[in-house]
Amino acid sequence: MLEELKTFMAVVEAKNFTKAAEKVNLSQPSVSVHIKNLETYFGTQLITRCTKQKKLLITDSGKLLYRRSKELLSLLEMTEKELKNLSNSPKGHLRIGASLTIGECLLPHFLGEFCKKYPDIDIEVIIGNTTEITSMVKAFKIDLAFIEGNIHSDKLIQQYVLEDPLVLITPKCSVLPSHISDFSLLQNQRWLTSEYGSGLREALDYFLTSHRIVPRSKMVFNSNLALLQAVKNNLGIALISTHVLLTQNLSETNLKVISLGGGIHSTFSYVLPKEVRPSKVTCIFLDEFKPYMERIHAELDSIYSQKKLF
Repeated sequence: MLEELKTFMAVVEAKNFTKAAEKVNLSQPSVSVHIKNLETYFGTQLITRCTKQKKLLITDSGKLLYRRSKELLSLLEMTEKELKNLSNSPKGHLRIGASLTIGECLLPHFLGEFCKKYPDIDIEVIIGNTTEITSMVKAFKIDLAFIEGNIHSDKLIQQYVLEDPLVLITPKCSVLPSHISDFSLLQNQRWLTSEYGSGLREALDYFLTSHRIVPRSKMVFNSNLALLQAVKNNLGIALISTHVLLTQNLSETNLKVISLGGGIHSTFSYVLPKEVRPSKVTCIFLDEFKPYMERIHAELDSIYSQKKLF
């Protein structure tokens, strides 16, 4: 039945028997037989063929079987990896997703430490915004994700690991004071931000709405580096993660860092699929990552207590 489920998934994804047959390396009649066997076994129609429009429609039963098949195949793949990894030296492959700030500022240093300790674990990292990365977890395309902001899904487990303080950056020539508690000073400004679906955009929109700040306009960028360069070139002002700022030599940049009264922050967390048990290498990775986050938290506390940013 496993091969028949793989064939069924190929048909659903291709929405075409011929293309599915090519994908699973079978003849088209064999593909039809596989689908028929599944419909007989489960006692329900999985696919409706529309002759006039020459297309396939997946029934509700078919959609359910497709979701469960993906979960089953993902679990089988994970089990195979775990069985191969039953040795003193952990081995395996880990697919990680990360939103921009974590992927660009926190993961690289940690991965340097982790890969020295576990050289036989191969790691693949995909970076995108929070919405994109969490969608990949739901689809079992990645094993684990690190994101900014909040998600709302009963299919995912979200565990917060670190608070991410946000600061306001402006060009050095800005007349805004270094500490702002009167948010009316921020009215009618051009705000630079990341795209919808990112944790930073979620935090900015919440901040503007909460304090009834009406921007003159918004300019959207899809990377932290582009955002920094835009502020340096006097295109506008932006909320940005402290972790991004710490990658810069502030004394040599054309930036002014402004503290916002009340403490504006986003959150970092890791996300796992709810219905699938984490693999051995996933658990090893998280066990190493949590203490690393505690070190980062302590370093941030020290930076803020010594007022090194402002």
